[in-house]
Amino acid sequence: MSRASRPHLPMRPLWRCRRCGAEWPCQPARLALLVEYRADRTALLIYLSTLMAEAGEQLSQLNGHAAPERLTERFLSWARAR
Repeated sequence: MSRASRPHLPMRPLWRCRRCGAEWPCQPARLALLVEYRADRTALLIYLSTLMAEAGEQLSQLNGHAAPERLTERFLSWARAR
């Protein structure tokens, strides 16, 4: 697989993007998720909530803490319907 075609997926347990290195979900990942779940925003929020819980556990094991409000902003706030 070429670097150009690699998707923007999370690298666990760091929760950084495998492609661009930004905190996941990065902007390209957010756009791809919005497109993928365009017909079901509720399903997107459930999916992201599940990933947020996983990220919280993994990041707290790495760092000793994971700020819940920061994870909410990172994983959910951008995906809510406007």
